[in-house]
Amino acid sequence: MSTADLAIVGLGVMGASLARNFHSRGFTVATYNRRDEVADAFHTLHGDERFIDCRDYASLAAALHRPRTVVLMVTAGRAVDAVIEELRPHLQADDIIVDGGNSYWPDTERRHDALAPGGLRFVGMGVSGGEEGALRGPSMMPGGDRASWERLRPLLEPAAAVSDSGACVTWCGHRGAGHAVKMVHNGIEYGDMQLIAETWSLLRDGLGLSPVRMREVFEGWNAGRLQSYLVEITAAIVAAAEPGAKTPLVDAILDVAGQKGTGRWTVIDAVQAGVPLSTISAAVDARVLSARLGDRQTASAVFPEPLGPLPGVTVPDLEAALYAAKLMSYTQGFDLLRIASIERAYETDLAEVARIWKAGCIIRASFLDRVHAAYRADPLLPLLCLDPSFARELREAVPAWRRVVAAATTAGYPVPALSASLGWFDTMRRGRGTAALIQAQRDFFGAHTYRRVATPDEPVHTEWAALSQL
Repeated sequence: MSTADLAIVGLGVMGASLARNFHSRGFTVATYNRRDEVADAFHTLHGDERFIDCRDYASLAAALHRPRTVVLMVTAGRAVDAVIEELRPHLQADDIIVDGGNSYWPDTERRHDALAPGGLRFVGMGVSGGEEGALRGPSMMPGGDRASWERLRPLLEPAAAVSDSGACVTWCGHRGAGHAVKMVHNGIEYGDMQLIAETWSLLRDGLGLSPVRMREVFEGWNAGRLQSYLVEITAAIVAAAEPGAKTPLVDAILDVAGQKGTGRWTVIDAVQAGVPLSTISAAVDARVLSARLGDRQTASAVFPEPLGPLPGVTVPDLEAALYAAKLMSYTQGFDLLRIASIERAYETDLAEVARIWKAGCIIRASFLDRVHAAYRADPLLPLLCLDPSFARELREAVPAWRRVVAAATTAGYPVPALSASLGWFDTMRRGRGTAALIQAQRDFFGAHTYRRVATPDEPVHTEWAALSQL
């Protein structure tokens, strides 16, 4: 008898947690995992009559109400294609396959197009919040057609995180928009984490703050405009003691940052779309540089310049710099979403994206209330930092931001994301910058032409070597 409301394929950390989440909301969930021992362990711990243990795709399909909803929680890439191929013969027109993994949006669009002729619906859905979020309520970002969203809505809204603005799930746009939005979420996450890490380094080494004092600083910031999950957990991390010792645990961690590719995808996407993503690019570069630990250790012996103090820099200066740079990261990320939505006809509602990131996800923050308000007031806002409220705060923060970056650079502290953010800001705010000389150089060596200020629609080439000198 078909009794299940939905199926979860893949009972790894995220899949198992999401299955338990749906179950806790009163849904009957059919489950499948390719390794029987994983399925055995799950049902031993959590099994009851509203978990239907299926050991093949035929029984999984038979267990589901029609039209069926199957959520894939498997590793992005070939595994998704393999599962779809095995599952497909057991499904029928109007059934929905939801890919809840971290898939790259072009793959989602390819799968969408491949399944559409047979009448199968395909939804790429970003899921953020980690294991705890998946279990208790994540932020979910489904894309695809609107009709599929309306079908999924009664399942997804009860399982999503809830903020004071409602359930943290919404339709993110057509085709691959859900995974595109999740990709940018993760890119902003990279930027946020790098900016916080650089600020931590300046607090600890530049200002000489103790672990306890740093915890107090981050706790204070978390009570203000920087309130966020990442600042909250940083407060707990910086003063956490090594087990059995009185030294910070963070100092015992190998100085190599991991990454799973979504930040890199964000940067690649931005380059292809012509969107400058300086903060997030710097954060990705910093992780890549961190992986070259041996080279860095060799270089530190060749260039043993000691780090200096940060004269004139205060804790409030660092708060202002972190806030301003964070605003640049979000400005760049939302700009990429805006351009992608236009170019791919996604119809992504940027205000709704900000709203569903307010709870459940890794970058959840009170700051997002104001991002939501900015795009609700002006859905066509070209850059988030141009919103009058944010622009006012940015003008106030700039002097401290400059002091921090200048002092850190002079003293030898690497602050790639803080400085890249400031560079993006300074470049964006100049109506006339350095591109005129670059265009002249391109025309000189390659006859690429340039355009004059007085006649911008007319390409011009000059024989530069023949010109007289001033």
